[in-house]
Amino acid sequence: MDFTLEQIPPKEILPGLHGKMVHGSKMSLVFWEVECGAEVPPHHHEHEQIMHVMEGQFEFTLEGVSRVYGPGDLVLIPSMATHSGKALTPCRLMDVFSPVREAYR
Repeated sequence: MDFTLEQIPPKEILPGLHGKMVHGSKMSLVFWEVECGAEVPPHHHEHEQIMHVMEGQFEFTLEGVSRVYGPGDLVLIPSMATHSGKALTPCRLMDVFSPVREAYR
């Protein structure tokens, strides 16, 4: 199966976080358009996650340690690790989740 990102309608998961989701049988891929100032509150989940910052500046906190990430930066978020974030500028992010992020279907 193939398609383009333009064919996928975005979903606003949290205020200012618009994601285009692609789901396989064992993982989910999400392309985010994040408005400046949008926040992801502290949370954790069973999914292992990899975040890739494609554009912008994103302040990310993992297990109490905060850092600002920019284009090309990657963060591995272990299962059940508490994390949060805030867009310091408009951002484009890509997240990979395993297993499938059913809440995003």
